[in-house]
Amino acid sequence: MLSAEGMKLSEEDRRLAAAYAPCLLFDRSEPFYPVRFGVTVLREGGPSPSFRRRLAVSRPGVEAVVEYAIYYDYDIQHLYDLEHVWVYIGSNGEVADVEASFHGKYLKGLLRGRTNLSNIRTSLYVQPGKHALSPLPEVFELLPGFASCTQEEAGADGLIYGDCFRGLLASDEATDQKVRRYLQTCRFTPSGVYGIWEYAHRKDLFVSWNELFAEIPVRVRKELERL
Repeated sequence: MLSAEGMKLSEEDRRLAAAYAPCLLFDRSEPFYPVRFGVTVLREGGPSPSFRRRLAVSRPGVEAVVEYAIYYDYDIQHLYDLEHVWVYIGSNGEVADVEASFHGKYLKGLLRGRTNLSNIRTSLYVQPGKHALSPLPEVFELLPGFASCTQEEAGADGLIYGDCFRGLLASDEATDQKVRRYLQTCRFTPSGVYGIWEYAHRKDLFVSWNELFAEIPVRVRKELERL
């Protein structure tokens, strides 16, 4: 078991995460914003600690990968939401590649010509209410349920959680109903207008994945008590 000190994000990795933190563009009607970024810096290839995939650090031109596990208390359809961005850092400190989560899978995060990259920060759009990530906001409107998920389908999934939290979290119909009732009060219509949410300067948002893993069940239980 890791010690409390061993669980913490080092200052070096915190600075790296803040420097390469993607610029996130949210719809101006978005009701939910990230509450924590669980950071892992991989300097050797291996499995992601928080997503079902392996990360290739040893590929040509890559020195490290910064994984951002982005936690929200709510998606418009459920309690608990974990999204991801992976920034691949080159040998000269340049951004070699970017990938971002999209409804359980992931997309390339850089446009052709790298036009959404400013110095070492990539701009990514956040799907209203659902928080999938894409370099192009038009992708969201192609999804079935883009409009209904923020309206009549708000709260439809109740409480969900990743497999890694089985045994730490549990749900039942009564719990799901509480979540549904609350999220129905959060229904909204996306404006289609996006703006940058500034967060890279907020040291409190960046923690290690181990710290975030320990915090998430506590946050979920507190939200259920509040509801």
